[in-house]
Amino acid sequence: MKPVFVVGGASLDTIVHVDAFPGAYAQTVWPNRSYRAVGSTGVGKALNLRALEVPVVLHAVVGNDQEGRMIRQTLEQAGVEALISETPEPTEQHVNLMTPAGERLSIFVQPPAREVTLEWSSIRRTLRGCGIAVINILDYTRPILEEAVSLGVPIWTDLHDYDGSNDHHQAFIDAADVVFLASDNLPNYRQVMERLLQQGKRLVVCTHGAAGATLANAEGEWLEQPAYPVDRIEDSNGAGDAFFSGFLYGYLRGLPERDCLQLAAASGALCVTSSGLASEHASRSALQDIVSAK
Repeated sequence: MKPVFVVGGASLDTIVHVDAFPGAYAQTVWPNRSYRAVGSTGVGKALNLRALEVPVVLHAVVGNDQEGRMIRQTLEQAGVEALISETPEPTEQHVNLMTPAGERLSIFVQPPAREVTLEWSSIRRTLRGCGIAVINILDYTRPILEEAVSLGVPIWTDLHDYDGSNDHHQAFIDAADVVFLASDNLPNYRQVMERLLQQGKRLVVCTHGAAGATLANAEGEWLEQPAYPVDRIEDSNGAGDAFFSGFLYGYLRGLPERDCLQLAAASGALCVTSSGLASEHASRSALQDIVSAK
């Protein structure tokens, strides 16, 4: 199996669990617990794919600081091959407020680096050798997106909470063969999915959090997948990336799209029961056990 090349998205986050999001007035908030953990969409996808034994290479941008070293160490311990572009700026950092219902309010306390120098020989070599490039919607990834298009590499992208019209996403939409997105800001998500298919996308998957997910393909098929229930939500960070990774794992095995959706839902369910971006119990057999039990 050729590796998946995941491009973009690494941060060091402070996770703060609260009973409810604080109101917009001066106050002191006491958390139930808090901790620091690696975050962002590229790391989340890479860790989950690696746990499912999918060969994966991650390109990420980190600073020469403690946070950057923590990200490098986490990737190395997980066995993820990483191409790191080091920036003179601090490593991206977020503060994520989390509620018991799995809601998240993410505050960028250190934005993504603006000064990024790409090492093109390793990037081109990885693009030529990969089966799929998963290119995340960051500004620094745009030149890599263009290179992937020029090389004819199949491209998957995750638009996250796209609102259906934000110009920031358009280059990624134009380049992608497969699009994932969430319905948080899309009350008309089916219309947006139809529009994406009309633009030539082969497959569009829209997630709805606890309400499951919807898939539409170029053949005109629509599939619905409920979320698998869990006994508790430990931390919903990374659930969307785990869902994406579970689907891609099934796709790479040549499974029908219905089976891919089930694996995706199982992966997402497993993720929210863990405090990490990928559950310490994530594995091929763990996903199959969840699917088989339903």
